[in-house]
Amino acid sequence: MAALVEGRIPAWLLPLETGLLRLAGADPEREMDWRSYARALLVFNALGVIAVYALQRLQADLPLNPNHFGAIAPDSAFNTAVSFVTNTDWQGYTGESAMGNLVQMLGLTVQNFLSAATGIAVAFALIRGFARRSSATIGNFWVDLTRITGYVLLPLAFGLALVLGSQGVPQTLQSDRVVASQSVRQTLPMGPVASQEAIKELGTNGGGFYNANSAHPYENPNAWTNLLEIFSLLLISAALCHSFGRVVGDRRQGWALLVAMALMLGTGMGLEAHFEQQGNPRFAALHIDQSAGALQAGGNMEGKETRFGIASTAIFSAATTGTSTGAVNSMFDSDTPLGGLVPMVLMQLGEVSPGGVGTGLYGMLLVALMAVFVGGLMIGRTPEYVGKKIESFDMKMVALGLLISPLLVLLGTAVASVTAAGLAGLGNPGAHGFSEMLYAFTSAANNNGSAFAGLNANTPFYNLTLAVAMWFGRFVTIIAALAVAGSMAAKKRLAVSSGTMPTHGPLFIALLIGTVVLVAALTFFPALALGPIAEHLSLWGVN
Repeated sequence: MAALVEGRIPAWLLPLETGLLRLAGADPEREMDWRSYARALLVFNALGVIAVYALQRLQADLPLNPNHFGAIAPDSAFNTAVSFVTNTDWQGYTGESAMGNLVQMLGLTVQNFLSAATGIAVAFALIRGFARRSSATIGNFWVDLTRITGYVLLPLAFGLALVLGSQGVPQTLQSDRVVASQSVRQTLPMGPVASQEAIKELGTNGGGFYNANSAHPYENPNAWTNLLEIFSLLLISAALCHSFGRVVGDRRQGWALLVAMALMLGTGMGLEAHFEQQGNPRFAALHIDQSAGALQAGGNMEGKETRFGIASTAIFSAATTGTSTGAVNSMFDSDTPLGGLVPMVLMQLGEVSPGGVGTGLYGMLLVALMAVFVGGLMIGRTPEYVGKKIESFDMKMVALGLLISPLLVLLGTAVASVTAAGLAGLGNPGAHGFSEMLYAFTSAANNNGSAFAGLNANTPFYNLTLAVAMWFGRFVTIIAALAVAGSMAAKKRLAVSSGTMPTHGPLFIALLIGTVVLVAALTFFPALALGPIAEHLSLWGVN
């Protein structure tokens, strides 16, 4: 990826790439400033929403629909179109009983590639902003999109799909199979699952072919595929940190970002496993054995697969919400209150631990600028990052990028909490019901896509409000990141001096983590106190 950022690709690929871009009407020789880059990105993604919406609405008349599914309702189709274009992949429908193969492949799977490529392209642009000196441009969106899709995502997804297929994940266009077993007839849903599953994880998309997502044995058959899916959803986000260090000429900068991300993710995994292993006191009162032993994982196994147990489930849950993936191998609504709080907080940190493909890096770089600015003010050092001076315009864009998601989350939850349409979707009363709403808007605004499934969100109210949260949560942050990229590219590279604050050591890593946690804690703690924390105190009998 570092080679793609710098434009280093094999010479024999250039004629083919140039020909394809010119055929599409793009000029691969012309670089863009940040405004042109943002315009191209927004128009392209808006067209993606229209295309996916149209496919769903016309599904009944399209081929490759062996189960003869009808058209998706307008509000649900709009929500799904925005969801997959924004890399959120929130699903208010049951995939295996609503979407035909053509819509799954041409609509959803294609957007899994393109939304992931869009996020990585923004990261590329921001990396160039820090690496270039006195430049008015940050790259060409069409070139970046083509190269990322063709040279990174497609080869990785093709290889992963073959491995998943070898483990039993279906990849077929045939209709569902009806089989008889012990005088019982059962329908086994078929489809092109392996190809969608591969890019779902690699692109931190998360949208499953089946409603149960990676808890379904056809998406995630065994412990080996579970491990492989966790590795895949973390792979590109982690690798981009290394790419950043290589391109800016100081690999320590990339390692500092990655270590900060890993520490936050590792903490989340440990806490999730701890809270779920404690079990449920109400089950204990019924004399249900929740202790770990040779024959059972123990703990709170409600909503979890016995083939994974507590530990593997906790690692998956933290990884999928620490990134912007949203895939699940268990049902979060069945977690203990604090077990459900962990994935919620990992999203509320800004999905920077390590975040989605591209989004994690540019989100963490915005946090790094905030940390350097605040740290510089406290100790009297010049606010600089990798040789670029941080000025007022940069900080305004950083603030916009970091605060849009909390605004959408808290405003959306507040509206849902006081309107009849919002309350009608609740599956549970009290603090848990509030947690369901808070989780839904947290997931949407941070482009994650996982859910507390007790909330009936496939209603006009939630389909529209969550779509708004997804769109603005995604693209306001992107515009802010591209504006910072353009500003940084135009600056000169300053030499390191005695007044420069080091941004690669343990102290800076602690400052990064502290900035992320402090922003999230100050913003979300009151809401968390009304939801999972209040439910935990009630569950354990604390008044």
